[in-house]
Amino acid sequence: MTVDHRNSHLESVRSALSVIVFPVQYIVDRPAALSGWIMDTLKTRDNLISENEKLRKEQLLLSSKLQKYDVLQSENQRLRLLLESSLKLKDRVVIAELLAVDMEPFRHTVVINKGKRSGAYDGQPIVDANGIMGQIVHVGPFSSTVLLITDPTHALPVQINRNGLRAILLGTGERNYLQLINLPNNADIKKGDLLVSSGLGSRFPAGYPVGVVADIKLDPAEPFAKVKVVPSAKLEQSREVLLVWPYSEGRIETEHESIALN
Repeated sequence: MTVDHRNSHLESVRSALSVIVFPVQYIVDRPAALSGWIMDTLKTRDNLISENEKLRKEQLLLSSKLQKYDVLQSENQRLRLLLESSLKLKDRVVIAELLAVDMEPFRHTVVINKGKRSGAYDGQPIVDANGIMGQIVHVGPFSSTVLLITDPTHALPVQINRNGLRAILLGTGERNYLQLINLPNNADIKKGDLLVSSGLGSRFPAGYPVGVVADIKLDPAEPFAKVKVVPSAKLEQSREVLLVWPYSEGRIETEHESIALN
């Protein structure tokens, strides 16, 4: 060993042995290295899965909040239109919200969140931002049932805004149209005419939009024209409505305040 240390006679032998031993060392070391690589890979995969799940939850939460913002924006727009409409009225009104809708085919009613405690009464007119919706037929302490103008039992005295011609508008049981009755074939009525409440009968105040003439059929064999009218009110869309006190001092009342009309 002393001679080898000084003269390096066995260097070539050691080199040859290292070449022979290297594959063995490599094979022996592989399981430990492979195990470490697998552990690192699994750890990285678990981290990615955890991070992905966290991001998915955050995305779901943000999507939910975004939907809420869309709903609030739509509600704000509806209330703005309703208030703009109410400012044009000379009658006292109160804002109410829909609580329920009757889904029976030939019974068109809704329930609103205002009752006797808010001053509601039987027969009170109900309107939305676009026109007359119906009238109250039952009043409870905190809620009321409203009969819509499309109900087949509902009748409303109207007049053509263009010429003042008076007629009676009936509900048909259909959600999207009404019908004028007892209107002669030679009556001055045109497609597109606006019908407004006439004020006759002292139930609905005069001048509120009710509907637009959509179709006119004249049959010489029939004494009266068949006139189809599309309601002005958004009966299947409105969530906020106005209770109207006709011919009052002209104020808008909300749940917490009253605003004098200009």
